[in-house]
Amino acid sequence: MHSVFRIGDIRKLDKKSPLYEVDLKLTSDDDQQLRQLTNRIREEVDGSGWYRMGKLLLQIGQSGKAEELYLALLEQTTNDTATARIYNMLGEVKYEQGQYKEAGSFYKTALETYRKTLPKDDPTLAEIYRNIGAAHCSMGNYPKALEFYEKSLKIREKALPSNHPDLAASYNNIGGVYKNMGDYSKALEFYEKSHQILEKALPPNHPHLATSYNNIGIVYNAMGDYSKALEFYEKAHKIYEKALPPNHPHLATSCNNIGGVYFDMGDYSKALEFYEKALKIREKALPPNHPSLATSYNNIGGVYNNMGDYWKTLEFYEKSHQIYEKALPPNHPSLATSYRNIGQVYNNMGDYSKALEFYEKSHQIIEKALPPNHPDLAISCLNFAACYERMGDYATALKALRSAFQIQRQAFEEGNPAFASTYSWLGGIYRSMKDYPKALEYFENCLTIVQKTLPERHPNRAITYSNIGDVHRLIGNYERAISFHRKALDIQENVQYNPLECATTYTNLGETYREMKDYSTALTYFQKGLEIRQKKLPKTHPDLAVIFHNMAKSYLSTRQYSMAIQNIQQAIEIAQEKLPSNHPHLLEYKETFEEILKKM
Repeated sequence: MHSVFRIGDIRKLDKKSPLYEVDLKLTSDDDQQLRQLTNRIREEVDGSGWYRMGKLLLQIGQSGKAEELYLALLEQTTNDTATARIYNMLGEVKYEQGQYKEAGSFYKTALETYRKTLPKDDPTLAEIYRNIGAAHCSMGNYPKALEFYEKSLKIREKALPSNHPDLAASYNNIGGVYKNMGDYSKALEFYEKSHQILEKALPPNHPHLATSYNNIGIVYNAMGDYSKALEFYEKAHKIYEKALPPNHPHLATSCNNIGGVYFDMGDYSKALEFYEKALKIREKALPPNHPSLATSYNNIGGVYNNMGDYWKTLEFYEKSHQIYEKALPPNHPSLATSYRNIGQVYNNMGDYSKALEFYEKSHQIIEKALPPNHPDLAISCLNFAACYERMGDYATALKALRSAFQIQRQAFEEGNPAFASTYSWLGGIYRSMKDYPKALEYFENCLTIVQKTLPERHPNRAITYSNIGDVHRLIGNYERAISFHRKALDIQENVQYNPLECATTYTNLGETYREMKDYSTALTYFQKGLEIRQKKLPKTHPDLAVIFHNMAKSYLSTRQYSMAIQNIQQAIEIAQEKLPSNHPHLLEYKETFEEILKKM
C-alpha cells in the first residue's frame, strides 16, 4: 500500500486487443523529485482524511467529484463544527464551478452554524468572512466584498501577530477589490502592506512571495506602467523557478502574466512565446480538460486576433470553448466569456449576424449566473453596441450603450474608470452618426475620468486625445485636431507603449493633413504608421489594408495614378484574403479602385 511508481514504456499488446502493457519502476524513499512533489502537495492540500481528499479533488479540477464527497460526508455528520466545515467546503466547490451565488449561500450557512459554538471573534470566522467576501467580489458586488474582507481583517488583527501570513492574505484580498474598482493607488497600498508582511514571515524563495509580486505587477500593468509590471512579474517568475518543479502550474501562470504585458505592449511575437511556454507546462501538468488549458488556448487566440489572423484565432478559441463545455457547468461565467470572444472574431470579420448569435449566448449565461448589476453585463452590452454600430444600426447600438451605462451606475461610483470606456463607445457611435458635437461631449467626458483616475502617461489618455483629435478633423477644425494628436504622440513616442496605438495616431494625423490638402505631410505620417504595422503585424493584416487605402487616396489627389493603383491593389488583396466578400471595408476599397481607373 502507498507505493509510488514511475511510468516507463507503454505498449499496446496487439492491434485487436484494448489492453496495454505498462512498465512500472518503484520509486525509492530518497527520490528527490518525489519528495519535492509530495511536500508541495502537503502545502497546497491541508486538512486530514476525507476532507483532504476533497481539497485534492478541487486542486486537480474535479469539482463534481469533490461535491459528491462533501455531500456524502454531510449526510453522515451530526456535529455542528464538522457540519459548518463541510458547508464551507461546498461553498468552495460552488465557487470553483462559477456558481458564486450558491457559493455565498453555503458560506453563510457555514457562518450561521459556526456561530452556534464559536465566539464572534474566533479566527475560524475570519476564514468564512473572507470566503463570503470572495463570492461578493466575483459577483461584482465590491462594497459588500470590502465589508466582509474588513470583518475578516479585524478578527485577524486581534488574534494574530502583526507579521502573520494570514494578515497578509487579508490585505491582499482588500487590495484585489480596490484593483477591480479601478482604485489602483489604494490597491497598491494594500498589496504592499501584504508584501511587507510576507517578506518578514517567509523565506525569500517562498511561492507566496512570488504571488505577491504577481499581484503588484497586475496593478502596474493596469496603470499602463509596463516596465514596472514586467519587473514584478519577472521577480515572481525567478522565485517560482527556484521553489517549484519545472512543470508546476504556477510557473505557467507566471509565463502567462509576462505574456500579457507583451500583448498589451503590442509585441505579439513575444506574447506568443510566453503564452506557448505556459501552454506547454499546462499540457504536461494538468488533465486534458482542465480549465487552465482553455485559458492558454484563449490567450493564444487573442494574439492571433490582434494579428488579424482570424481563422487561426477561431481555431484556438474553439479549442478553449470545447474544454470549457466539458469541464464547467453550462452557466459558468467563463463559458460566457468564451462565447463573447468568438463573437468578437466574427465581428472583426464583418459577419455580424454570427457575432450577434455568440454575443446573445454569452449574454444569456451572464444574466443567469451573475447579479443584474455585475460589470460583465455592462461589457456584454458594449459588445452588442459595437456590433450594431458596425451594422449601421445606431439606434440599437445607443440603446445597448445606455443599458451598459445604467449597469455601471449601479456597480460603481461616478467617475470610476469603467465609465470612461462607455463614454468612449458613445463618442464613437455619435461620430459614426456624424453628430460631432455629441461625439466630442462624450470623448471629453471620457478624458475627464481618465485624467482623474489614471497616471499622466497612461496609454488610455493617448487614445482619448487621439479620438478627440479625430472629431475635430471631421468638423474641419484641423489645428485643434493636430494639437490633440500631438498630445497623444507625446505619450506614445516617449514611454514604453504599444507601438500599434502610435501607428493609429500617425494614421489619424495623416488623414488630417490629407483633408487639409497637405498631401506630402499626409503621406509622411501614413508611411510612419505603415512601417510600424509592417514590423508588428503579418503582411496580410486588415489594418495594413486601411493604410494602403489612405495612401491610395492621397496619391489619387496628387494625380500619381500608378502609385494610387499599386496601393489600392495591395489593400484589396489583403481584404479579399482576410475579410468576407461583403465586408464594408472591401466594398469601399473596390469603389476607390474604380474611381482611380476613371481618372487614369
